[in-house]
Amino acid sequence: MNIGRISTAMVTPFQEDGSIDYHATEKLIEHLIATGTESLVVCGTTGESPTLTKEEKLAFIQFVIAKVANRIPVIAGTGSNNTAATIELSQKVEELGVNGLMIVTPYYNKPNQRGLIAHFEAIAKATTLPIVVYNIPGRSVINLEPDSLITLSKIPTIQIAKEASGDLNQMTKILAGTSEDFQVYSGDDALTLPLLALGGSGIISVASHVIGEEMQQMIQAFFAGNHSKAAKIHQTILPVINGLFAHPNPVVVKYALSKVGVDAGALRLPLIEMTLEEKSEFDQIWDEYLKNK
Repeated sequence: MNIGRISTAMVTPFQEDGSIDYHATEKLIEHLIATGTESLVVCGTTGESPTLTKEEKLAFIQFVIAKVANRIPVIAGTGSNNTAATIELSQKVEELGVNGLMIVTPYYNKPNQRGLIAHFEAIAKATTLPIVVYNIPGRSVINLEPDSLITLSKIPTIQIAKEASGDLNQMTKILAGTSEDFQVYSGDDALTLPLLALGGSGIISVASHVIGEEMQQMIQAFFAGNHSKAAKIHQTILPVINGLFAHPNPVVVKYALSKVGVDAGALRLPLIEMTLEEKSEFDQIWDEYLKNK
């Protein structure tokens, strides 16, 4: 599965009453495609998936597929800590026509490594879609160890790892232990350039909502061999990236989208809007970035 160098983990726009804002979603899709996004991940954590019902997820994914109209791949986040429920949702979105699945490591029930492998094996057997294995210990409270991921990479449909462990040593071990056609993407925007230097394929990004063009310039500079330019862009965008994660994701990015003329709407509880002081702090970061870019 080719998802490009920048895949955006897309927010889910909501109206003030909490319902999904499909009009805003259409505008957001066009903005992302126009600013360097090469594939979309929908109904992931950035899309506030824990607050979406199964029916909402299916309707939203179907809408996104229709509006994208085969211009770029659409990947559906269908993972949960319930293997049977994950399989059921994965099979339903396969019928809708998604291009791939993103499956997060099971959270809260904390399986061991054998349980993790069995979880992903069961899902892979139940669908023909390519799978992105999403490792995020900070949210799941478990780490999919490199040896476990290397084992899973031998399953033909498990083709990509989204590594949000923040551990470059772990990513290096995965890259060294998997075949050349297995791809490792960063799940942390700040580690995009370092991971590329280690042999990674790109980023499944949040920051690309607002600095997608700059991230594309950085990646293209790196692959063109202009490492000093890539490093300079990285240094320029890093304060914005850090600012976007100063509060629980996607709280800040939904506010930040207003800076580029895109309305992402409200948040669903338990996430809440930033205070005026918190918005002012991000405003300062954004104004400094515009001055320096």
